[in-house]
Amino acid sequence: MLDFLKLHKQSPVFSSITTDIHCHLIPGVDDGSTSLDETVNCLREMAKMGFKKIFFTPHFQARYPNQEEDILKRFELLKEHLRKLGDNDLPEIGGVAGEYRFDNLYEKHPEDKPLTLPGKKLLCELSLHTSDYSPIEVFKQFLDAGYSLILAHPERYPYLNIHSKLISDILNMGVKIQVNILSLQGFYGVGAMEKGYDYMRNGIVDYIATDTHNMRYVNALAGIEHNKRLRKIIDNTTFLNNQL
Repeated sequence: MLDFLKLHKQSPVFSSITTDIHCHLIPGVDDGSTSLDETVNCLREMAKMGFKKIFFTPHFQARYPNQEEDILKRFELLKEHLRKLGDNDLPEIGGVAGEYRFDNLYEKHPEDKPLTLPGKKLLCELSLHTSDYSPIEVFKQFLDAGYSLILAHPERYPYLNIHSKLISDILNMGVKIQVNILSLQGFYGVGAMEKGYDYMRNGIVDYIATDTHNMRYVNALAGIEHNKRLRKIIDNTTFLNNQL
């Protein structure tokens, strides 16, 4: 009951961002939404928060070895379900891309034709635990093939911070940075939160995203209405989200 009241009192705190470029709401493909109903509920609440367009980005990694063809089929089924639902309170479905993990357990190459955001923008991530892999050569392969790279949530990697050589190297390569909104809310712990604010203060964050998986994430997003520190950043920072 408390969650219901919280969700229905929220204001459109993300009206200056409007486009979410990173979420896991295609039902049943990874550790995100488990059903069509859950996806619809998440989308409906995100629309109330100010999001007008959503891009879906399922995992592509060793743990979730999704195939692009299967993801595209599931995405079409989801779009058809939403079309039949005819709910005008849902955000626009921008498209489907992927969140590709670059580590020593999963290999992806430009010729594999990964799913991208508009403009051949490839959302990628690194291992959340170990630093025994350098992505620079793989990054270079994709950049040379005409892709633009967006590194997801570097604040969540315990081996990276604003002074890391890897951060400097990828910025020099032209790789863009995406921070999770919920990192700045403390959702992943104090360390990730403070590193996220560090990246923001240093002006290297190009995109901000929800990384929503389910209603637990949506409930946490609703709480940002009362976070003055974070709302100030959202209201006074220009991100590239709305160019997609």
